Amino acid sequence: MLKPLGDRVILEVQKEEEMKVGSLVLASNAKDKPTQGTVVAVGEGRTLDNGTKVAPSVKKGDKVIFDKYAGTNVKYEDQEYLVVRANDIMAIIE
Repeated sequence: MLKPLGDRVILEVQKEEEMKVGSLVLASNAKDKPTQGTVVAVGEGRTLDNGTKVAPSVKKGDKVIFDKYAGTNVKYEDQEYLVVRANDIMAIIE
């Protein structure tokens, strides 16, 4: 499995359902980019100037909302993930 470094978090992005308008199927570029996902792995955290580590406030299994244009898409073992910084995560869905 992938292990994120620093304050990075690996997310499995929730797929959007196919949208239809009447009998027309909307093209993928007309859909909004997904902004919800599930945390798959969490890095150790950010290191402050004095050397202490600040752990991310999310944990594996959390469902989160993240910034629309955040992160880098990564494909690993035929699965697609999104690697984001912890500060790009805006909320935990409870």
